Amino acid sequence: MTRYGAAHKQATRERIVSTAARRLKSDGVAGSGVATLMADAGLTNGAFYAHFASKEALVATVVEAELATQCRTLADLAPGRAGVEDLVRRYLSPTHRDHPEAGCPSAALVEDVVRAGAEVREAYTSQVVAVGEVLAGLVGDAGPDARARLLAAFAGMVGTLQLARAVTDRRLSDALLAHGAEQALAAFAGPAVGAPTSDGTRPGPTGDDLPGSRP
Repeated sequence: MTRYGAAHKQATRERIVSTAARRLKSDGVAGSGVATLMADAGLTNGAFYAHFASKEALVATVVEAELATQCRTLADLAPGRAGVEDLVRRYLSPTHRDHPEAGCPSAALVEDVVRAGAEVREAYTSQVVAVGEVLAGLVGDAGPDARARLLAAFAGMVGTLQLARAVTDRRLSDALLAHGAEQALAAFAGPAVGAPTSDGTRPGPTGDDLPGSRP
């Protein structure tokens, strides 16, 4: 009988998590059975429990891994307004709307997280807190409420993307993305994002800042 080492087992586990992430974000937790998730990874259903104690354990691992990846992506953005505009344009874009399997875990899975057990919710909480901290660094906001404020702004983008995905009217969906981008840029505005004008207001986005101006 062939015996595999720890490196092989770890690589297999990572493959399960990676393929499960795409399926879960596309079909949701309820629509993704263990057999389907394992088939996506090219493995038999019986191999599942060699890597995870339960489906919830896999979902928790996927949520944690996906948000950790999102944190690293956000951390790579340029600090200040340029990075915020890059984030908003890419997030509220037709491409992101049309490909949930490759996109934000919150937009695809937050309803599943709300209904999940403690293991999944705790994994989500720990990582979404990290997202808030990275966003605070991106905009240069070290205030006591920065994390909550910026997560609320991020939640606005999540909701806009979900609504744009839900409606069947393509023109309405595109308009939701465009207007959502304006609202998101205003919500993210902070000391490092846009300096106040002489009347105390902050400059709003231009047409070049809206989805579709670049990939």
